[in-house]
Amino acid sequence: MYTQIAIFAPLVGSLIAGVARPFIGRHAAIGGSIAFMLVCAVAGVLAQLGGVQAPLHLADWISVGGFNPDWAIRQDELSLAMVAMVSVISMLIHVYSIGYMAHDENAPRFFAYMSLFTFAMLMLVTANNLLQLFFGWEGVGLVSYLLINYWYDRDAANAAAIKAFIVNRVGDLAFAAGIALIYVVFGTISFDGIFAAVSAHAGQGYTLFGTTFPVLEVIAVLLFIGAMGKSAQLLLHTWLPDAMEGPTPISALIHAATMVAAGVFMIVRMSPLMDAAPGTLELITVVGATTAFFAGTVGCVQNDIKRIIAYSTCSQLGYMFLAVGLGAYPVAMFHLIDHAFFKALLFLSAGSVIHAMSDEQDIRLMGGIARKLPVTWLMMLIGSLALAGIPPFAGYYSKDAILSAAFAAHTPIAMYGWYLGVFTAGLTAFYIARLFLLTFHGTSRAPKHVQEHVHESPLVMLVPLIGLSAGAVGAGYLLKNDFIGGNYIHFWGSSIDVTANSPMGMLESIPSWAATAPLVIGIVGFAVAFLFYMVAPAIPAALAQNFGWLYRFLLNKWYFDELYDWLFVRPALRLAKFAWRFGDEQVIDGVPNGLAALTSDASTQTVKLQTGSIALYAFVMLIGLLGFLSLFLWVR
Repeated sequence: MYTQIAIFAPLVGSLIAGVARPFIGRHAAIGGSIAFMLVCAVAGVLAQLGGVQAPLHLADWISVGGFNPDWAIRQDELSLAMVAMVSVISMLIHVYSIGYMAHDENAPRFFAYMSLFTFAMLMLVTANNLLQLFFGWEGVGLVSYLLINYWYDRDAANAAAIKAFIVNRVGDLAFAAGIALIYVVFGTISFDGIFAAVSAHAGQGYTLFGTTFPVLEVIAVLLFIGAMGKSAQLLLHTWLPDAMEGPTPISALIHAATMVAAGVFMIVRMSPLMDAAPGTLELITVVGATTAFFAGTVGCVQNDIKRIIAYSTCSQLGYMFLAVGLGAYPVAMFHLIDHAFFKALLFLSAGSVIHAMSDEQDIRLMGGIARKLPVTWLMMLIGSLALAGIPPFAGYYSKDAILSAAFAAHTPIAMYGWYLGVFTAGLTAFYIARLFLLTFHGTSRAPKHVQEHVHESPLVMLVPLIGLSAGAVGAGYLLKNDFIGGNYIHFWGSSIDVTANSPMGMLESIPSWAATAPLVIGIVGFAVAFLFYMVAPAIPAALAQNFGWLYRFLLNKWYFDELYDWLFVRPALRLAKFAWRFGDEQVIDGVPNGLAALTSDASTQTVKLQTGSIALYAFVMLIGLLGFLSLFLWVR
């Protein structure tokens, strides 16, 4: 019952804010959205505390031949944990948005979109079959387009929304193909039906491009490509940083609790099938580790405060996929939930800074505002320490558990993930310390008129920050027993490999030097950032000048956008221009215009017959009648 309330309360709030707004006014519309999000959060927590229940059938959905997927709410520990996390963090972001969007004329539309976004994500995480999950999957994709493009009068927002939509369609096409292949192979899209039949199809082949592959590997790869798009993994990551064009609360919602978490969740949900595809798991490990490293390097040189945090999301998602590839699914979910708290905290703290700095987002034009924004300073500090994995903050427990699992597996690919993951821990500490120091410390580099108006955010924005900070501080310690400690077998059931030789079974047995390496590297990253930006601020400029090729390579994000522009965008534009010039102008418009030109002279002469003379008209009629009679007599 509580799960139902948690799912549908945001939908009601969205309808109130979006549909009823003309009848009840701005304040009532926003208030209704907030009220139902509070109901959602309370119900989500109560559903989690109530424990596992059988799937709740809502309705018969589709009935075509033997294809009869129902609409049901899944209420296992995985779904309930996600419902609690999504509902609580979304509620806090909704409350924060009251202050952040206070001066926006279309704020009810914004709240309607946010509530609808939350509803779509909750439908996704409680799905009982793949088609229902795909409904929520496409729902968050659609609403993300509306939210990124919320300020649709800005060209950058339009471009970012289109980019996000198109890149995600690439992944979604593979996901849809994977679902179709699952139905062909298993005869069902129900999770329970699929999982029960995995072993029966373990040796089955699938012919693709003239080569036979294990069918479960093909399915797993298709599902992972779908997850790569939604969770912004390398090659399909380019949309995520540009999504910062939306309002800051949307950045927090997309990056912390909803859209980007969907890919990780989907792969974890399908873990019984993924376990039967070891080749795909190795691929996931490599892609996840490489994504974490790639995004970490790029984050070190970005200057937009939101873009730096966006690349940190991309990097942390890479860590989660690293854990998934190792088969350490509880560790991946542990980091997903921890990350939701401190990432929402970082984004909303950045929003508080932007609000105080008259919408300035360039950290090079900030500095020296710690005394004017003491609460925001403290919140950003907590979020930064949690992201960097400094104990006792949340990120320390989950990120280090991922790296411990990689070391415990000790295969060549797992060690690749461990080395890149440890190095990325240092990069993470460096770039978040750089952001923190340049934003709050040193002398102010902002224009004088901006400095004069710097002020702390209103209470309605600070209270959600404090709530999120509690999660960033304590979630790791409080939840570790359920995800990686003594209770996780009960939490996850018997589907997780907990044997002595598995990564999950060896988390506590790795050497102490390997266990402490991420923390040591993280502290080194903090120290280097302090040296560069507090002690000797001339060093970064000198390095950028001496290693200009590397600096430009990182500043331009490894040139992925330029590469895709050359490979896909420009050829598509050339093809479109050809279709326009040849197909539209020369064929569709050209043929009728040419035929008209051919008959233009005849029509010009024919018009001359229209003289207005009744005698001439009568004579023509007589000639026509004589011709008709002659023809009649000749045929007869």
